[in-house]
Amino acid sequence: MSARLCELDGREVRATLEAEADVVIVGSGPAGATVARTLAQRGVSVIVLEEGHEAQPKDFVASGVRAMAALYRDMGTSIAFGNVSMPYLQGRVVGGTSVVNGAISWRLPREIVEAWSAADRALGEALTYDEIAAAEARVEERLNVRPTDPAIAGAKNLLLGKGAEALGVAHRPIRRNVDGCVGEGRCLQGCPHGAKLSMDRSFLPDAVAAGGRIFAGMRVEHVVHQRGRARAVTGKTAAGARFEIRARRAVVLAASAIQTPCLLRRSGLTQGPVGDGLSAHPGVSVTGRFDAPVRNWRGATQGHEVTGHRHEGIKLEALGFDVSLLATRVPGVGQDFARRLAELDRYAVWGAAIRARALGSVRPGPTRPLVRYSLTDEDVRTTRRAVRILGDTLLAAGAREVYPGVPGFDAVVRDPAHMARFEAEGSLVAGDYAMSMTHLFGTARMGGDPAKSVVRPDFRHHATEALYVADSSVFPGNLGVNPQIAIMALAELCADRVARS
Repeated sequence: MSARLCELDGREVRATLEAEADVVIVGSGPAGATVARTLAQRGVSVIVLEEGHEAQPKDFVASGVRAMAALYRDMGTSIAFGNVSMPYLQGRVVGGTSVVNGAISWRLPREIVEAWSAADRALGEALTYDEIAAAEARVEERLNVRPTDPAIAGAKNLLLGKGAEALGVAHRPIRRNVDGCVGEGRCLQGCPHGAKLSMDRSFLPDAVAAGGRIFAGMRVEHVVHQRGRARAVTGKTAAGARFEIRARRAVVLAASAIQTPCLLRRSGLTQGPVGDGLSAHPGVSVTGRFDAPVRNWRGATQGHEVTGHRHEGIKLEALGFDVSLLATRVPGVGQDFARRLAELDRYAVWGAAIRARALGSVRPGPTRPLVRYSLTDEDVRTTRRAVRILGDTLLAAGAREVYPGVPGFDAVVRDPAHMARFEAEGSLVAGDYAMSMTHLFGTARMGGDPAKSVVRPDFRHHATEALYVADSSVFPGNLGVNPQIAIMALAELCADRVARS
């Protein structure tokens, strides 16, 4: 698996490049890798174009800051602007965000598929729950999806289970796509052991073995379309040369819910609500201090979750950060802060993903996408409740102190009665919460009505033939759970439609 995957490295391509394949795929993350593997194994010639570069496990560093500079888009500084500015993290590397995510694997909940079907009859007829579930099973088998082994979970994950159990709330080890995980806690920086079955360790090697080609360091700028049909993509290599990659049968966009709508708009493909309807799972976190060492940076990066609040739109997860990032999650200044830093091994950070109602927008900007997203009043109330639940769970697990981290409320909480007050007294100002935005959907949504959707229920663009979208931008809304397996399942179904077209 250490052999080079990529046929071309754009840093070395300094002259105009032209190439051709049956299908050209933009993006090498979970969606693009799945399309590439599925088509290549059916004998379809494919070229995958990735803006980032190829990396090997030996290249992955322990520092979260250095990892962001090397593996994340915009060096980890992408921001959605609204009533609370939220960073969102996307991988920019061969394998996409799968290289730097927590390996969390969830299937698409049945109730979500049923809601899609109820809202759009054509979509319900084209994509059934059973078909999606069968694709998910195939994906999970290849990715060795299994519950986190307690032997490598680490204290932060086991304590989350302890807290939920004490409160009588449903919880479970997180199902993860790993093989041979040793619990080093470096998923977000890239696994140095190659144990996470990210796309560069699984689906992309499968695609290459079946004849697929991967070009790295290739920034796609436009989809070339003539007489109502996608013909090619153009852009620049990392060395600054122009390229054109022609598609004999189809172009498939799998560049993410941020990059795909920008590429469509830059190409003049503005049919439907392209770039609108951005939905997400905003996240908030709370830190707790324990008497015994936790070593938040050790153990499975995200190995346990609390599912008992999903009906409220809240899902709790253990979070794993390296030491430099963990230090930003403890309060205090001066000597007080120095004292807490000396006890850094005693802290655990747990987060809550919010199934928000907010809808935002994405537009291409002069240097990076312009993303706008503001929480609704109900989302803020849900966030406030999530902070209270996180604090309750930390205290139930044995934390001596909890740090809500919200202006206007006490910086340190030491008992459940005090934490309970937060739900009534905590701020309802969105900007008072330090949040990040994860799991992005809906900016090129699929559906039967061209006025309300960008692609058809078979993933084809409504206005342009031979153009497909396979990533999470086609999802009609957010899921309330981690989407990687669902993205890959739908991408496999997209590839099937391409193969049969």
